[in-house]
Amino acid sequence: MSIPVPSAQAATRGSRLQVDGLGLQIGGATILKDVDLDVAAGSLVGVIGPNGAGKTTLFNAVSGLLKPTAGRVLLDGYDITAASVPARARAGLGRTFQTSSLFPRLSVLENVRLAAQVSLGGSGSLVRFPRRSDAATALALEKLEAVGLSHKRDSAAGDISHGDKRKLEIAVLLATETSIVLLDEPMAGVGSGDVDGLVGNIRDLHREKGCTVLMVEHHIDVLMGLVDKVAVMYFGTIIAYDTPQAVMDNPLVQSAYLGTGAA
Repeated sequence: MSIPVPSAQAATRGSRLQVDGLGLQIGGATILKDVDLDVAAGSLVGVIGPNGAGKTTLFNAVSGLLKPTAGRVLLDGYDITAASVPARARAGLGRTFQTSSLFPRLSVLENVRLAAQVSLGGSGSLVRFPRRSDAATALALEKLEAVGLSHKRDSAAGDISHGDKRKLEIAVLLATETSIVLLDEPMAGVGSGDVDGLVGNIRDLHREKGCTVLMVEHHIDVLMGLVDKVAVMYFGTIIAYDTPQAVMDNPLVQSAYLGTGAA
């Protein structure tokens, strides 16, 4: 399925993401049910909920790893429900995972350079290694500087700390034409000393690049100071979608987190 590639203007203002009545059943079990979510272009939205609420499953359905059994996913008004993962990526949809998806044996620089190479119209070949005069290398070095990893550019990606891997994933996204990013627990396993830097990287991704950002995060205190709005998932559906303060004041949300059984 062909999806229009975002223009330069779209890449700088972010894309609008709409999830309309999304549902997913696996083996007779309902995993997602009637999920509605409208993420405005250029906004930063958090997704929270108890373990097993369906947060990562929602991301998998939006990014194309899982095919929903009901509903639609729209990117800037285009129906991408049946589109492949590569087609969504070409249309500007980027994604990180709970566990690192980097090339561990390649250097930090080579990981970002591959993304930059594709973004500049080249291939994703692992054969072409960085050259100091290469445009993709220059772009990769710029993004590594932005996330504070220039000094580790020659290190193998698999050898750097977990917090630095998260920063590297942000650098990879910065080097692409991504207009909307799904961040799945970017703070998971990150040491306290790396949290502030990673928060700053996410702000840069949102503000300077103009990306729309949708992020799942269990560090509620960090998330509430970062996002514009919060969607709360509970038993596979969204029970609240509002500003951080309104969500925290919502009795239904409080009940869900306290485990009193309200749905």
